[in-house]
Amino acid sequence: MIARYTRPEMGRIWSEENRYRCWLEVEKAVAAVEAEAGIIPADAARAICEKARFDAGRIAAIEREVKHDVIAFTTAVAESLGPESRYLHYGLTSSDVLDTAQALQVREASALLRQGLQCLGEVLKRRANEFRHTPMMGRTHGVHAEPTTFGLKLAIWYTENRRNIERLDAAAGQMRVGKLSGAVGTFAHLPPEIEERVCARLGLKAAEVSSQIVQRDRHAWYLATLAVIAASLEKIALEIRGLQRTEVREAEEYFSKGQKGSSSMPHKRNPITCEQICGLARVVRANAQAAFENVALWHERDISHSSAERVILPDSAILLDYLLDRATTLIDRLLVYPERMRRNLDLTGGLVFSGQLLLDLAAKGVLREEAYRWVQRNAMQAWESGENFRALVAADPDISRTLTPAEIDKTFDHTRYLQNVDAIFARVFNE
Repeated sequence: MIARYTRPEMGRIWSEENRYRCWLEVEKAVAAVEAEAGIIPADAARAICEKARFDAGRIAAIEREVKHDVIAFTTAVAESLGPESRYLHYGLTSSDVLDTAQALQVREASALLRQGLQCLGEVLKRRANEFRHTPMMGRTHGVHAEPTTFGLKLAIWYTENRRNIERLDAAAGQMRVGKLSGAVGTFAHLPPEIEERVCARLGLKAAEVSSQIVQRDRHAWYLATLAVIAASLEKIALEIRGLQRTEVREAEEYFSKGQKGSSSMPHKRNPITCEQICGLARVVRANAQAAFENVALWHERDISHSSAERVILPDSAILLDYLLDRATTLIDRLLVYPERMRRNLDLTGGLVFSGQLLLDLAAKGVLREEAYRWVQRNAMQAWESGENFRALVAADPDISRTLTPAEIDKTFDHTRYLQNVDAIFARVFNE
């Protein structure tokens, strides 16, 4: 079901056809290196590399009988070879092929995910600069706090996305390993040099040590990284959902001509993309939990991890690929309303400048605790009565005796809060 949402490339990577292709790539690399080392005849390796073929339908038919996917695969491939088939899979156990080939798939998938992150970063950077100096209300606990700019929100998302690229590179790097160490990792049938040469031929590193399998802490970190990236996208989507609420309406998803938001309420413009991102991010996180459960296995291996990985690896990569595409489109086409942002900034009659007022009074020599009482009594009156805070401040005898009208005007100037925005952008974008 999920695969229909993704770009065709990602779906292809996790297709049955490509999985078998990666298996065959490993088998061919092993045969070629074994021939170079004199382990198998050169003509046998040449036949395997040139003639070996597979048919997914034939593999499925054999598997229904033998109940073992790798045996079904090698049996089907052997049918395309003839006598040389006895040197196919020579000295290997199933996991030698499975884990090494899986590394090839993860490498392909990671390259696509990295492209998706880079595209998102480009859009975030462009829109961050577009709204660099667009003032809006900053909120903590959901309550008005102090002025910020919409560009700063986007710059925060940009830097998090940049860290996600670094995380993906690191986690994907640890997944680029193969192993040919046999049934319990002792190299009983092939020497370590063969593993190293085959992995190098495939663009992988040889695992320093393994049991029957590559250790699953690598996979847990990789899937946890995908979950972190999904959480970052959820963070962006949740913020936009909050800004799209009718009472706020400072930004909203693009709403296309002819689009409908509700079967019963024609006025509705719902943040459906944001809600999809938030919902599907939960699935990626849940998959990461399964990856953690896969780390601890019985002795040198059991197969409890295998069945789970057949679901969580492709589903997580496909889902994240989709989420990155949706998030990039969301930001690219986001409708932003600076006038509404300014109206909300002014909504409380200057209450949000209470912190600056406190500092300005202290700078004039008023003890902080006394200044806090002066400011708070006016702030609470404004909260409870709906009166204009700035007007109350101007009429307060203690404050007006301390600050001149010009100084009060300066206190309530939002640009003072935003004077370092360019400096922040210079740090973020290396300007």
